[in-house]
Amino acid sequence: MSQTAQKAPGKTGAAPDANRWKALAFIALAQLMVVLDATIVNIAMPSAQQDLGISDGNRQWIVTAYALAFGGLLLFGGRIADLWGRKRAFVVGLGGFAAASALGGAAANEAMMFGARALQGAFGALLAPAALSLLAVMFTDAKERAKAFGIYGAIAGGGGAVGLILGGFLTEYLDWRWTFFVNIPFAIIAAAGAYFVIREPEGGRNRSALDIPGVILSTLGLVSLVYGFTRAESEGWSDSVTVGMFVASAVLLAAFVIVESKVKAPLLPLRVITERNRGGIYLSLGLAIIAMFGLFLFLTYYLQIVKGYSPVKTGFAFLPMIAGMITGSTQIGTRLMTRVAPRLLMGPGFLVAALGMLLLTQMEVDTSYAAVLMPAMLLLGLGMGTAFMPAMSMATQGVEPRDAGVASAMVNTSQQVGGAIGTALLNTIAASATTSYIKDHVAGAASKPQQQLVQLEGMVHGYTSAIWFAVGILVAAAAIALTLVNAGKPDMGPVAGSGAQDAEDAVPVMVH
Repeated sequence: MSQTAQKAPGKTGAAPDANRWKALAFIALAQLMVVLDATIVNIAMPSAQQDLGISDGNRQWIVTAYALAFGGLLLFGGRIADLWGRKRAFVVGLGGFAAASALGGAAANEAMMFGARALQGAFGALLAPAALSLLAVMFTDAKERAKAFGIYGAIAGGGGAVGLILGGFLTEYLDWRWTFFVNIPFAIIAAAGAYFVIREPEGGRNRSALDIPGVILSTLGLVSLVYGFTRAESEGWSDSVTVGMFVASAVLLAAFVIVESKVKAPLLPLRVITERNRGGIYLSLGLAIIAMFGLFLFLTYYLQIVKGYSPVKTGFAFLPMIAGMITGSTQIGTRLMTRVAPRLLMGPGFLVAALGMLLLTQMEVDTSYAAVLMPAMLLLGLGMGTAFMPAMSMATQGVEPRDAGVASAMVNTSQQVGGAIGTALLNTIAASATTSYIKDHVAGAASKPQQQLVQLEGMVHGYTSAIWFAVGILVAAAAIALTLVNAGKPDMGPVAGSGAQDAEDAVPVMVH
């Protein structure tokens, strides 16, 4: 960035904040906590279910209560951050998340647990867009932004595996309640650091009146959509409530678009999503998350049930994917982002990830970890890290600073909805393939060991069938990125309201 650009008064990219790199550390820590929470809770679920006497039919609400609140309230959370100021929204979000985590750790029954998870989701919906839009308004130089989002993406992306390892240790050696309590020190450190270090640039707030009809329609529409996919996974796609949720979601979201096109101060200005590059990024990211969510789940089950890995060993088995992700985002993405057009990183990145996914279609009951799983995960991480990096940094490019919060929330929303779709869709494909495989092969299994082997083979056949679909979805994401995203390489001057979303939500949240 030129000296004149740095000092131009009254611009978002005016003199860079001296504390911006310290601020990045606290923002990344907060995002790490949110990503950790997703994977940690999944590992703790069986123990928590047993302790609190939660039925098999109700246990999904440990995940669903969080996903509904988080996904449904994201746009509202982004708008609140624009209205209140991102720093205040960020600190309040952290405080609320810590209090909700304490409540979850102290849960005495299922109602208390589900309530705590919903509260965590609500405060997460305030925290996530505030974090992203703070980065958007604090880092305005193209090279610095690439570096900051590379570090941020790698830390938050690595949180998925750290969550699996930490969750395994805490559940095996302490107690499942510690998987909630561990959030509290993270939140306190991040909130205190943010309070003293972050200086939000002036003039970036959006003080327009709140669009109440937009808030109600978007929240109900997104909750219906996420719940529809979550329910489809357990009750089937033809279930009357599932179908009703999809119909309600379509009607509510259509009404939301109509309202947003007519009101004076919309919750989500349509210009945020109709711009070609941003639309392409939201769409390709959403598709990539659909592919990743299902895969993360299948690999966890494959390693634990088929291979007999412990939760801790499973966490360590995912490290090649995280190593690939960190390398892709901090080394490849960050170094090339200011030199080549974003689509030339996103398209090939998604294709490399698809190649890793293709390797996983070869999985069998006795597949070698070192020969197949490790290289596949490395390719997946490398491809995703490389693709997500430019997508993150461009996700709010060109958006006015006062819309940075709600534009950041759109990235989270595409990921959250993508996660719900991915889990339901790929699980349904896997379950159906497993059932038909067992039906076709069980007659030839005379002894009990043979029958158990057919069960395991059926499970793996189901996973590989679903992974073939995931390969296709990643190829589609690459095609969308290459055709819709037509921005050239970033210039070296300040870009108003530029922001990013991490691979978090990619890794799992990936497991919300």
